[in-house]
Amino acid sequence: MTKYLFYPGCSLQRNAKAYLDSTMAIRDDINIVLEEVNDWNCCGATEYKSVYRVPSHALVGRNLALAAQQVDGADTLVASCSACYLNLAKTESHMRHSPKLKVQVNDALAAGGLNYEPGTLEIRHLLDIIFNDVGLDVIKEKVVRPLTGLRIAPYYGCMIVRPDPDNRYGGHTEYPTAMDDLMKVLGAEVVYFPQKTHCCSGHMTQITPEVAYELIHRLVRAADQYNADMMVTLCPMCQLNLDVYQGDMNRHFKTDFHMPVLYFTQLMGLAFGYDPEELGIGKEFVDARDALAKIGVDVPEADEPAKKPSRRRKKQEGLPMPKMPEEKNS
Repeated sequence: MTKYLFYPGCSLQRNAKAYLDSTMAIRDDINIVLEEVNDWNCCGATEYKSVYRVPSHALVGRNLALAAQQVDGADTLVASCSACYLNLAKTESHMRHSPKLKVQVNDALAAGGLNYEPGTLEIRHLLDIIFNDVGLDVIKEKVVRPLTGLRIAPYYGCMIVRPDPDNRYGGHTEYPTAMDDLMKVLGAEVVYFPQKTHCCSGHMTQITPEVAYELIHRLVRAADQYNADMMVTLCPMCQLNLDVYQGDMNRHFKTDFHMPVLYFTQLMGLAFGYDPEELGIGKEFVDARDALAKIGVDVPEADEPAKKPSRRRKKQEGLPMPKMPEEKNS
């Protein structure tokens, strides 16, 4: 078993719970141990860095400092969410190359009794770990239910391979093939999908929906034109936009696309023989039953229909908050 530090991020606690469940289900099969970072906090998503540079890096730096405290035979920090991965990698890199930022971030972290020395951790995405460390040969040996006959459009999104400073994906920043090769090993047929690194619209569904629908439409329409049975992704934001807002996109363009969107870890779990329920399958908005029936997988009806996220928070419940050090009595 190879041990890694694991930063789950906010999305995997809620809308991307299926991503977390499927990852936890298959971890023993691929001989990895994921040790969750204690008391982690939100990575700040993406927009925050454009508004408050130093505070945003300090927010991420706290996670790096906490993870560094747990280094014990494992100095690789793994994230499943593309935005989380990018933010962790950016802060690590920027602190390493900017002495001024390093001082500013550590001054902020000192208020919580923390410090981070750049270079302590290696930041990597889960797909990178599975493709490069675990390897396709090991994965192939675990396949007991091949995905034969399932046509898949692999969707990477715009953040995971650009930039790729450590050449994790062979320099293929516009047309990566790691997830393609993974799906092929599982027995699936991978369709040609040149839009695989185009943007899913990010948070534009909450800001300018018409722009978001256009970007979602381009992706779903392309997958449909190439006769894909489903799209497979590695990013919670991408899955959310393509799945949850596909109905709104259809109404906007007066189309009738039905393109299921699952996580690559869910497809791995199916190929390894796990039941759909164990992998969180059946809770998506765009029903994947017809597509999965092609490989003999029967997905039971969900107990409750999936509910679309509200634009307005109905209760005062925030994101996971850090624990502050206890004040010393004077």
